[in-house]
Amino acid sequence: MGDKDRHEREPQGLVAEVRAVVAEFVGAFALTFVAAGGDVVAALSGGEVGPAARAVAPGLVVLALIYALGQESGAHYNPAVTLAFALRRDFPAWRVPGYWVAQFGGAVVAATILGALFGDVAHLGASQPRFGVVPALVMEVILTFFLVTVILGTATHYRLIGPSAALAVGATIALDGLFAAPVSGASMNPARSLGPALVGGALDHAWVYLAGPAGGAILAVILAWLLHGGRRSGEQEAAKGKDQQ
Repeated sequence: MGDKDRHEREPQGLVAEVRAVVAEFVGAFALTFVAAGGDVVAALSGGEVGPAARAVAPGLVVLALIYALGQESGAHYNPAVTLAFALRRDFPAWRVPGYWVAQFGGAVVAATILGALFGDVAHLGASQPRFGVVPALVMEVILTFFLVTVILGTATHYRLIGPSAALAVGATIALDGLFAAPVSGASMNPARSLGPALVGGALDHAWVYLAGPAGGAILAVILAWLLHGGRRSGEQEAAKGKDQQ
């Protein structure tokens, strides 16, 4: 490759990476604003936003964002998903820190806006164990295992990228929330939990929502390897987004 070609390609790569990071920031912001905001508005309104609505809304926003922004970044919006794709070697390790900073940053900004609008209501929607730390931790491991298994499964069967993947992932998030939110908040996402916890000063159990999703993601990667072997052609498109190929 000549110097001219190299210099022409580098800015394109940089622009694509910036777009991907911005997409991850926006996705994590929107998810946290909806998920944590549902808890805040429910507390303010005396329960007008019911448990079922708070469970389904995060799934719907992720579904919509996969359609809207998935081509730019692969639509992770979740550090546990980025970890899983990296362990699966579908996603370059050097890109992981940028995605994590964007995801956690989006969550912190969302929580900051909620705090500015409503004050410290319901710890700004920070995830909390409802029946003890151990049940919450185990639940987060299992729920994240379900979610990441679905994500890796749709990536492995790469023809499902797009509408089918969006429906499968959004439905899994909603399903997990419908039955498990009373136990752990059904976060499955360290950014969604840690952002409100940092801003709202509710860090006592934040480790549960870091360790649980990480453990679930690792188990899902192990299962994917057992069922599908190594990475397959087309998985990187799901992990990176079409614009990153």
